[in-house]
Amino acid sequence: MDKLLYDEIPSLDLADFAAGGEAKKKFVADLGKAYHHIGFVAVKNHALSDALTKQIYGVIQQFFQLPDHIKQRYEIPGLAGQRGYIGKGKEHAKGRKTGDLKEFYHVGQEVTDQDPIKKEYPDNVWPEKIPAFEAVALEVYRALETTGKQMLQAIALYLELPEDYFEARVHNGNSILRPIHYFPIENPDEVPADAVRAAEHGDINLITLLMGASADGLQVLRRDGAWIPITALPEQLIVNVGDMLARLTNNKLKSTIHRVVNPPRELMKNSRYSIPFFMHPRSEMDLTCLESCVDAENSKQYSDITAGDFLQERLAEIGLKK
Repeated sequence: MDKLLYDEIPSLDLADFAAGGEAKKKFVADLGKAYHHIGFVAVKNHALSDALTKQIYGVIQQFFQLPDHIKQRYEIPGLAGQRGYIGKGKEHAKGRKTGDLKEFYHVGQEVTDQDPIKKEYPDNVWPEKIPAFEAVALEVYRALETTGKQMLQAIALYLELPEDYFEARVHNGNSILRPIHYFPIENPDEVPADAVRAAEHGDINLITLLMGASADGLQVLRRDGAWIPITALPEQLIVNVGDMLARLTNNKLKSTIHRVVNPPRELMKNSRYSIPFFMHPRSEMDLTCLESCVDAENSKQYSDITAGDFLQERLAEIGLKK
């Protein structure tokens, strides 16, 4: 089983999970198998509509086409890049110093009940130049959060935990919607030789949900060292395991390294847009390896830590927190 190699990431149907019975059991088994071997799946019949996808791409393209001096008004010092605009080249992969060839915008959790966790979160930053941005971004946020919770239910069942194991842990979680603009490079010789759109990395969070990007470029590192291209079909979301979930499961579920490669030189002058949703738990979630994932053949590989402390460590490693 440990030698299974995929030529492409598996495709699953969330309608099977919702149907219950044997279809649900098969979905859980297939999801667990994929997450054990490659850490990525594509799913259809999720909560994000095609119409809403078009709307969010429309508003983010409007924003990123604004002049840099306008966009920089929404880059707020002291937030470690957790809300608003993050400028070109500010983030780099863990272990690298060269900034990625991208700029992005962060939309975070809006706490609407009396949950005291609200004080942990900075307010969202909304560009008044793009009045539709707020409503569309928050609707997309809720749709992806809903789908993420459904995926976590299936993950919990695969791990032989209660189906609602993650529910309280992600209620008002510190999730982030990140519209990304891989900006045009008119002269590739003017950027560092090792600069790429997104250097190889693992995601920080529990799971990442990604709608189809505006251009190719995403690749995942297979366990034999081969890079596999990933392209979501229009009706699919790509959903992958993040480092927090790998840590919780003692690597039973794999947080697989991935990257966004540069296109051929003649296409570097074209923009690429992408919108991942990084699903985070509440800061107090204990990421201590589950006892069921530790045994004589797979000894405990991680020290105990909370999700909040792990996030702060990683933000410093990738250059967003000084």
